[in-house]
Amino acid sequence: MDEAVGSWELAQRWADALDGVVAPTLNRSQIDEMLAALCTGLIDAARGGEDPDIARRAARMLVAANYRDPSAVSRSVPVLCTDLVEVAADGPADPALPRIRERAIGLAAEFAAGFTAALRAAALAEQEATLSAVLAAAQEAETRRALSEARFEAVFDGALVGIGTVDMSGQVVNCNATMAQMLGQTPETMPGRTVADILGPQNLNFAFEQLQRMVAGESESFRTETEHLHTDGRVTAIDLSMSAVRGADGGIEFLIGVAVDVTERKQLADRLWHDANHDALTGLPNRPHLFNRLDGAESPIGVCYLDLDGFKEINDLWGHAIGDRVLEVVADRMRDVVRSVDGLAARIGGDEFLVLVESCSGETQLTELAAQLMAALTEPLEVDGHVLAVGVSIGTAFFAELPSAVDELVHVADAAMYRNKNDARRDPAR
Repeated sequence: MDEAVGSWELAQRWADALDGVVAPTLNRSQIDEMLAALCTGLIDAARGGEDPDIARRAARMLVAANYRDPSAVSRSVPVLCTDLVEVAADGPADPALPRIRERAIGLAAEFAAGFTAALRAAALAEQEATLSAVLAAAQEAETRRALSEARFEAVFDGALVGIGTVDMSGQVVNCNATMAQMLGQTPETMPGRTVADILGPQNLNFAFEQLQRMVAGESESFRTETEHLHTDGRVTAIDLSMSAVRGADGGIEFLIGVAVDVTERKQLADRLWHDANHDALTGLPNRPHLFNRLDGAESPIGVCYLDLDGFKEINDLWGHAIGDRVLEVVADRMRDVVRSVDGLAARIGGDEFLVLVESCSGETQLTELAAQLMAALTEPLEVDGHVLAVGVSIGTAFFAELPSAVDELVHVADAAMYRNKNDARRDPAR
């Protein structure tokens, strides 16, 4: 497909997927042009290009265009994983198709991570602007009290972020409704009480320690992300900034804090991380997650490489819906088996899995684990009224020290699996 035509077609599909998510700052024509430029880079990256930042740059541009709803990610990921592959590949027979698909999945993961980072950057910029406005208004109050106090009160009461002031004894002077709500209080119940009393012993964490240093005159500001545990068990994630306000004589008169509830953003980041690091069908960790885990794994290391025998025949005979259910059952059984050794089971290919055992005691433990996996996975299973069975080939590898190249570890286990493959055959279906 002509590259310009492919970029424009992919951009059109992407724009259609994003339609209705939010009210963007651009019109449809401008959105099409922006996405077309990005799609040119994404197609090149899917084909093995050298622009490592293209997916994150695409995420930043979408956030800048006011696509800030989580559904912008959920609608973009299928475009990157499916439509991008279709446009980048030279048809279904393209020998480069598997690598293009793998790169597209990596681009989708980078896009999700970039989207989270861009949302955070936008939120922090808005928070900084609010804090600057509040500080400017508070300091101006000393010289132009009549005018600036009214302005300060308007900013203070109407702000969508939490604002509160604390005197140098650690007592709350005042706060707005947003701040009080974050802490499970009301603006009327907080003034006159110490911060420690309002927070409760369960919340006297790093942020409180930094506040104590400010009260003691040991620092003038800090910024941190903290969590507040409510009495009903809810947890609110808060991005908190504190600054000292000085009077005309240069002495600190009070402390002012600005807080942003980032609970939803944090939950979104956690969901995006999970989606980028886990297989969508089975919920098992995927290949990138496994390799990241291997990089920091604690020696000795044991791995079991598993390949399902006869799975293609099940797909051909009963269809992909039944095949997917078989994979889900296989994943559940693997989880149950590896739980006893605190192992990690990951799906690294269509019907290929790998189990990682950290602090492995040796070959004997791996042999026993392989036998348990063999027994569990070859047990007949019933799916939609069909009694099916899969065979499994398992190769094991033990490393007293983690290899310098993680690929070596997987390669050794893979080779061992192929040596044992004929011994592990089972009837594919019945």
